[in-house]
Amino acid sequence: MATTTKHQGSPAQEPAPAAKGSSRDRLLDTASALFYRQGVGTGIDALCKAAGVSKRSMYQLFTGKDDMLAAALERSSAGYQALVMPPPDSPAEPRARMLHVFERLEQTALSADYRGCPFLATQVELKDPVHPASVVAARGKQVLTDFFRAEAERGGAADPELLARQLTLVFDGGSARAGIGADTLEGLAVTTAAALIDAAGVRA
Repeated sequence: MATTTKHQGSPAQEPAPAAKGSSRDRLLDTASALFYRQGVGTGIDALCKAAGVSKRSMYQLFTGKDDMLAAALERSSAGYQALVMPPPDSPAEPRARMLHVFERLEQTALSADYRGCPFLATQVELKDPVHPASVVAARGKQVLTDFFRAEAERGGAADPELLARQLTLVFDGGSARAGIGADTLEGLAVTTAAALIDAAGVRA
């Protein structure tokens, strides 16, 4: 993670140039990128400077940093989910659809600026389940678990709920370790998920 080379499919992008978009859009786009790359402890001064927006304008748009953090995470949620999950109308079988998530995880984790799942990272940093951003992050994580459960049911898994929890655990563990540079996921996330899916009796 020593380089800053960009790779297509990264969960968060660099802040947009300050001249583009409304003040609110610039703040949210910049917040999404900076909080993901540097952590939610990034200060308001640094954020406003990077976005090219005054602190006065920021406080006119948001009640404070917590509100803006939650709004930035909400704004990026759909894009991140689309990055790792298959299209809703994909004709693939349940097993392939679930494994698609882990294939995408392995691919996105190759990015030099990968910092893990933005939802999980936010929850871990905040350590407060009732924080507005933690609530948004929890909803984001639930979307993935619900997806696993629905596909597990469709594929005839013996215990869809258990399999969904197991796959979420593998996803979160893999994204966290890759995000801190502790491990690479190539050939690891997919094979681990496949073993769980097959053991649960999911039809191909």
